[in-house]
Parts: sequence; structure tokens; C-alpha cells
Amino acid sequence: MLQGKTLVISGGTRGIGRAIVLAFAKEGIDIAFTYNANGELATQQAAELEKEFGIKARAYPLNILQPEEYKTVFEAIDKDFDRVDFFISNAIISGRAVVGGYTKFMKLKPKGINNIFTATVNAFVVGAQEAAKRMEKVGGGSIISLSSTGNLVYIENYSGHGTCKAAVEAMVRYAATELGEKGIRVNAVSGGPIETDALRAFTNYEEVKDKTAELSPLNRMGKPEDMAGACVFLCSEKSSWVTGHTLVIDGGTTFK
Repeated sequence: MLQGKTLVISGGTRGIGRAIVLAFAKEGIDIAFTYNANGELATQQAAELEKEFGIKARAYPLNILQPEEYKTVFEAIDKDFDRVDFFISNAIISGRAVVGGYTKFMKLKPKGINNIFTATVNAFVVGAQEAAKRMEKVGGGSIISLSSTGNLVYIENYSGHGTCKAAVEAMVRYAATELGEKGIRVNAVSGGPIETDALRAFTNYEEVKDKTAELSPLNRMGKPEDMAGACVFLCSEKSSWVTGHTLVIDGGTTFK
């Protein structure tokens, strides 16, 4: 039974994050989501969620390149919600922040790689720590980090991201081992190429799209809703003995 519980998710206004928010709202779960820049859009979306699904929804600003901001975000959430049951680390960075990180190996720069690591690993750690403190008060919960099969298979220009995704999956296993005694499960959901604005920003987007459909026995790219469904499962009692695991959602593309 998920109704009446609370999800905290970073990056809930677009793409995979938005699909996750909608999937959880349909289950009657209250939603606290973060946004990076467009506060007006985020506030509007929160109001729409409340009206359509009869839940409580609030939006909070967060720059995941400054993970220490999570403390302030959770303090604000404490004022609006009486519990935290689920935390999903989803937000990503793009544009200038990944210059030197999203490129060929020989062109990688420490600043770009460090930014990706901060947004992927450090942000997961700090967000999960704050969430876990609150989950412990309600007897447990579920924490998820979004990941990518780009840490398993080669994707052009993705070495910086892929390496950081591998790191966050390792961190998930460590967190799961230490938080299990508190009734908190920690897992990762690793997606193959998913049809999002972030993927469309790839310089070789059309090639990736065609290749994914070719590789997948299902003959299509992934959709944000595919990732959202996996997250709902990992926060439900149906996955009560699943922890320290990476659930790969890739349409069978990694195997071929």
C-alpha cells in the first residue's frame, strides 16, 4: 500500500523525472520534487498534480552541483510533509557544466568529470543521507539512484558519464549494506537509451535512436515511463527483498 506515503525526487519537471512523478502520483503518493531553474513551471506542475490526483505536491529549488543544498531542501520538506518514505536521485546536468566531461577520452578535462561526479555520486550521497534520517523515523523506506547502461557498454562521448554511473551503482551497494538494518532498501535503476530531451542533445542522437531500435528485440527505444514503472516496483512491497541491486531497463540491448 503506497497511498499516503511521500516521495522526494530530484529533477521532477522533465523527462524521466516527470514520468516518475506522474507514476507515483497515480498511486496516491505525495510528491516533493526539485527543479533547477524554472520555478514558475514547477509550481504550476505541483498545483496540477494536486488537482488531478488529490495528493499533496510541492516543488523546491536545488542546484545538484551544490549537494549541500539538500539539507535546506529537506528542512523545507519537513515543514510541508510529515514523513519521507522514498527518495529518488534523478536530476542530471547538461550544457556548459559537462564541457570536458561529455567528450572523447583524449579530450576529457578534470572539471567536466568532477562536475558529473558531483551531480551523480555526491548528490546521491547527500540526498540519500538526508532522506535516510527521515525514513528511519517511519520505520524504513526505499532509496533509488537512476543510472545508465553506458557504464556497461560503449557510448560515444559518454566515458565521463559512464564512469560516474558505475561509481554511483557501487555507492548504492554500500548504502544498501549499511542502511538495511534500518529497514531502508537502496537500489539503482539503469536505463538503456531513453527518449528524452537529454538524449536528443547528444550529437549522434539519430544514430543512437536507430541503433537502439535495431539492437532491442522489442524494436524501439526506451520511454521515460519504462523507468518510472521500475521505480514504482522498487518502492513497493513487491520488492521487499530487493536491495543493493541494479535493475537494468534496456529493452534487451545490453545483451546483444
